[in-house]
Amino acid sequence: MVIRALRALTLPLLILAMLVLSGAVAGRIYSGTLFTQLVAGAAAGSVLVSVACTRLRAWLVAPLSVLALGGYLAYALHLSAQRAGVDGPLTQLAADALRDGIPRLIAVLLPVEPQPDTVAVPIVVTWLAGLAATELATRTRRTLIGLAPPVLLFAGALWLVGPSAKRLTWPVLAFAGLAVAALVFTGRVRTPDTGVDAATRRALRLRTALAGAVGLLLIIGLTAALEQPVAQRVTTAPLDPRSLIDPPDLDALDENPLIRLSGWALQPQQQLLDVQTDHDARIRLAVLSDYDGVTWRVGATYRPAGRTLPPPPQSSQPGQGAQAVSQTIIVSGLTGKLLPAAATARRVDGVRVSYDQLTGTLLFPAGLTPGTTYTVVSQQAEPDVNLLPGAEVPTGSQMARYLALGPGVPDHLIRLAQQLGADNGAPYQRALAIEQFLSDHYQLDSQAPSGHAYPNLDFFLFGPPNGGGRRGTSEQFAATFAVLARLLNLPSRVVVGFEAHAGQRALTAGDALAWPEVYFTDLGWIPFHPLPQPDQDVKPLENEFKPLPETSSPPPQSPEPVPTYDTNQPTATEAGPSPTGQAAGVPVALIAGAGGGGLLLVLLVGFIVFVLLARAALRRRRLDEGTPGERIAGAWLEVGDALRLAGHPAGGHLSAAETAAHAADAAALVRGKHTVRLRAPALDEVAGTVNTAVFGPGTSDDAEAEKARSGALAYIDELKARRSWWRRLLWTLHPGPLRWHRRR
Repeated sequence: MVIRALRALTLPLLILAMLVLSGAVAGRIYSGTLFTQLVAGAAAGSVLVSVACTRLRAWLVAPLSVLALGGYLAYALHLSAQRAGVDGPLTQLAADALRDGIPRLIAVLLPVEPQPDTVAVPIVVTWLAGLAATELATRTRRTLIGLAPPVLLFAGALWLVGPSAKRLTWPVLAFAGLAVAALVFTGRVRTPDTGVDAATRRALRLRTALAGAVGLLLIIGLTAALEQPVAQRVTTAPLDPRSLIDPPDLDALDENPLIRLSGWALQPQQQLLDVQTDHDARIRLAVLSDYDGVTWRVGATYRPAGRTLPPPPQSSQPGQGAQAVSQTIIVSGLTGKLLPAAATARRVDGVRVSYDQLTGTLLFPAGLTPGTTYTVVSQQAEPDVNLLPGAEVPTGSQMARYLALGPGVPDHLIRLAQQLGADNGAPYQRALAIEQFLSDHYQLDSQAPSGHAYPNLDFFLFGPPNGGGRRGTSEQFAATFAVLARLLNLPSRVVVGFEAHAGQRALTAGDALAWPEVYFTDLGWIPFHPLPQPDQDVKPLENEFKPLPETSSPPPQSPEPVPTYDTNQPTATEAGPSPTGQAAGVPVALIAGAGGGGLLLVLLVGFIVFVLLARAALRRRRLDEGTPGERIAGAWLEVGDALRLAGHPAGGHLSAAETAAHAADAAALVRGKHTVRLRAPALDEVAGTVNTAVFGPGTSDDAEAEKARSGALAYIDELKARRSWWRRLLWTLHPGPLRWHRRR
């Protein structure tokens, strides 16, 4: 009797193990163990209901199982809401979870916090898969078909995890072993009905079982042995389902809150927040990382998050100690969707937020309203200031966005950056020089107009003091610091926020400010303070920092007096021909010179038009015509021509990678005593496509050719933009590229 019961339970137990394993795989992206426990309960409940109803009619099992699912789902939603601190009636939580569960689950930031809308769908799917698998495998004895729901559930768990977890070799092997065991258990060994005794039949079954077990072990062993070599040949990362959902869009004030500072400065008494904090801290509203020469932008990707927030990636996480800072914030007059919090937020209670992991900033998708209350626990970095003088700044593509500047940087700014960095070799000393220069020579003025485009910064730095120049709000101070820092190869960004002190107090518009930050290796983002002190005297701008005077001068005056004419004197025609070869008062030499000059002018214009058209046709043939490999080679030829036009040709013996390194080092603009090096991270990828096209003919595709084209043109445009105007003119009209290369 016991043996029969065990045999009857073996297949349901194997199905249960497969369902629980699927939940454990999906649980790798969840925080804590609550999700795995809830999914395991759903798997056990669905299988046990089907086993308990084995003797009932088949049409009764599904309704009874769904009723049990409803009760278990209500319990799971109540428990997850209680653990996550989500308030509201259970019916409303269930409706929202079932309606928004799928997009919420796909878009949520990792690690996922178990709460009603992130556990409802997995529980329902697991229960239904267990019901279908148990009924098909035990009641209809269709084991192979019955295993389809657990297999689909396991595949869905793998898809949900995507590239966010390490390789799942052993869970996959264990799942396959459970599936094979279920098939072996339900298999039948056919033996003749007569002529075979019971002992022989048992021996045959034992041999069959042993053979199946040995075969299973061999398959598992081969899979484990070949897993590493096969995995190394896979170069494509799994699809991340979170990339299928677009992050929320921001309006102009949230994308660039820097423009709000001038308006707040005019109404300093307007109350925006009521903050209670246990330590002095700067409350960040937004981090602006992208600058195009006109506007600083947030450029963040906000994802729905739970109460517990993941730390920033290692590339932007400080390597020193951190202090826990707790803040309770009540919104008064602040509008928009950006949620203020001290850096770096690790836990948020009271509201459901979206989170940008790179910058550690928060977004409230519903929008801020008066009375919105929440609590944030942040980890405030405490870098060792003794390490700053010797700290370096990182290089590489991960810092490219923090060094990028829009085209058309004014020459005044470039010259000023060179002068500030001329006598300061260490990165921290260069940053201090910028900070000291701005705080000493410029005045903080709440009446200054808003704006941080290149013309605004140029006027702020060099405009006449009696005309509004050399004064601004923290917007101009922070934006100018960040631009000058990038010109000196210091990764920088601008932060907008508020200054808060320990205790409880109201934050007004007058407390809002912007400050720059510079990233140092192993220390993270370090804030700087270029604002002058309230009682500080502003120094006049020294001549060495002023723009160079214009070199043009007024035309010289003629030394001869202007002749007067007597109407009684005879005209040139009446007086006869001129002895010096003049006809009707017009010199013959002047007529001949004008004719020759016109011919030269026509030839010069024709030559310019020919060069422009020929070089345009050459670039079009190289970049837009031919196979992908030929277009990649054409893009590389364009880079080589650009280096020669810049006066730094790459040797023919250099490989593609060495040429990219030479381009990054040699393409520099040297003025005065200091060198501002040009960063070109795109050339590394272009060099990789060139190697692929050369050593693997026929393997390049149109996407790689387009990547090489865009990377080469971006480098060439930036290299050309860093030259003076007359060098750019010679660059455009130089006929050299037409004869340097004979192919393409």
